[in-house]
Amino acid sequence: MRWNSPEKLRMLLSELVSWESQTLTQGEQQFSTKLQAKLQQLTYFEKYPEYLNLCDVDHGRQVVSALYKQENVQETVVLISHFDTVQIEEYGSLMPLATMPEELTNAFLSNPDMLNESAKKDLESGDYLFGRGVMDMKMGLALHMQMIERAIEEQWPINLLLVTVPDEEVNSAGMRQAVKHINELQNDLDLNIVLFLNSEPSFSQDPTDLQEYIYSGTIGKIMPAALFYGKETHVGEPLKGMTAPFMSAFLTTEMEWNDKFIESEYGEVTPLPVSLQLKDLKDQYSTQTPYRAVALYNVFLMKRSAEEIMSIFEDVANEAMKKCQSRYDDVCTKQGIKGVGKIRVLRFEELHEHAVTKLGREKVSELTANVIANKALDDREMSLRIADQLMIHCQELAPAVVLLFAPPYYPAANSSDNPLIQGAISLLLEESKKYNIPLQQIHYFNGICDLSYCQFHADKDWQTYEKNTPVWGKTYDIPLQEMAQFSAPVLNVGPFGKDAHQISERLHVKSAFEEMPELLYALLKFVSGKSKVTE
Repeated sequence: MRWNSPEKLRMLLSELVSWESQTLTQGEQQFSTKLQAKLQQLTYFEKYPEYLNLCDVDHGRQVVSALYKQENVQETVVLISHFDTVQIEEYGSLMPLATMPEELTNAFLSNPDMLNESAKKDLESGDYLFGRGVMDMKMGLALHMQMIERAIEEQWPINLLLVTVPDEEVNSAGMRQAVKHINELQNDLDLNIVLFLNSEPSFSQDPTDLQEYIYSGTIGKIMPAALFYGKETHVGEPLKGMTAPFMSAFLTTEMEWNDKFIESEYGEVTPLPVSLQLKDLKDQYSTQTPYRAVALYNVFLMKRSAEEIMSIFEDVANEAMKKCQSRYDDVCTKQGIKGVGKIRVLRFEELHEHAVTKLGREKVSELTANVIANKALDDREMSLRIADQLMIHCQELAPAVVLLFAPPYYPAANSSDNPLIQGAISLLLEESKKYNIPLQQIHYFNGICDLSYCQFHADKDWQTYEKNTPVWGKTYDIPLQEMAQFSAPVLNVGPFGKDAHQISERLHVKSAFEEMPELLYALLKFVSGKSKVTE
């Protein structure tokens, strides 16, 4: 066997990491064909080439799927991972070694001051391997490859479908496409998916935390956004207008760390909302005041729907604009000026309806298409620019704040109450004692992951997201119809590591190459149910 020992698994990881695959780079595009060639080395896929597939996503990127199928068996575990990584610029002079784990770890020994104090201690211990992607999450992919090979060799009485995707770090375009592929395989091969298993790493909760975690769900993320449309004026006559930065300051102050958005489930609490972007749309200097600005806000969720989030956002925006209006009116009163009027707060769907009534549906479609034709814009920028274009043609609504959603949206998923998951977690907690692993269950993975698209319960409020996401059905969507056909629970079990997305990203060697292979093996034996995997 190729990957059946800690040493071979470590070599496999180093090779996967060496295939540099930062999101939206040529390396990400090439990774899938390299991985396909690697999996083709297994004689099983020489015999059954139809079970090893590449699925087109976008921008030359592809999903890789590899199915081990046992004859006359329907029960299937889907092994999910992603192979894209974030950028590597922060490695500075060591950037050429960022995707060479062994070499980078040795280089840090000569340059320890590049690391924080916690990482220095871990480096000196010799227990960690450093590098971009070792933790997040090429080790998870390596483990899944080992499980596929082991299943083939030992003829496991359960099907394993390895699915690894690009673009997890930005829009999850890979997973949203993979859902369609998984659904096709499920229908064409009569598969009964019993578990979606991800192996994102176990994240330490603080620099001194050595606890390891398994996750029976994943937190949701949604991105409320706002277009602030004021009234332009010359800087010499400031109160004849209203600047968008002035308006945005009030909403951002109210949104940042607002506990109205907090949710609590199973004793776990969502992180507070924060700003992700705030800028005006004035593209050159002049003495005209900036009257258009945009903001993005990050909100985590567990049980709430898009409608509930939008309603809270709307309440917060109304309160913020009352304060903004009061401040503006006070200044106007002191200066003896009438001012530019009252600030409206409206949802994008209301703006869109007003624009269609005023301009006609054809004109609104044209304005939208012109924005989407600009390939330099991403989904977030397109969303904001579409709202901006409609407001430019509906200035009678100004001053106004237009509330909308910007992609991506990660629905929350949770299987904590599922009997299979409860049994699996009990098993893993018991197995971990053999290796003295301080293992603990967490109900919601806080790192955001692709399991969000494996479990979704559409509700009557879903249309709120569609109607208030300007690029919905144009450049962005979520495969709701396919997701609705999945009924399997979700679980995340992965190796221990620290500092994802930092120069000090590192993987615990013993956890990755010795302990986690055995835990995953025990888990899959358990899930296989009535049949027993050969020891």
